Amino acid sequence: VQLQAYGGGLVQPGGSLTLSCRLTGFSLENFAVAWFRQAPGKEREFVAGISWNGGNTIYADSVKGRFTISRDNAKNTVYLQMNSLKFEDTAVYYCAVGLRSVPSLKSDGYRYWGHETLVTVSS
Repeated sequence: VQLQAYGGGLVQPGGSLTLSCRLTGFSLENFAVAWFRQAPGKEREFVAGISWNGGNTIYADSVKGRFTISRDNAKNTVYLQMNSLKFEDTAVYYCAVGLRSVPSLKSDGYRYWGHETLVTVSS
């Protein structure tokens, strides 16, 4: 099982990025998926989660209204559209496949973790 995340990079404040995470060796179809992030010197935190069919989404307050999580089960891929990026969004981002069909806010609710992708917001 592999989770390959990509799309990170350097962006100016106010800019946008889209992260993608593709899973191979396992079907996403029945499971929630989420994005977490970890900023330098801070603990990993939940960013956004989406239920198995995309019907329910949940966001951290810090990103609500700016980030959008989505998924394409046919492509076994989940996305995180990030708009109006701020300096404090700088972090390594991880995608994760849940243990259940609805997303958990906690790390222990996830079975597979992707490799990190770095997002740097800087002028």
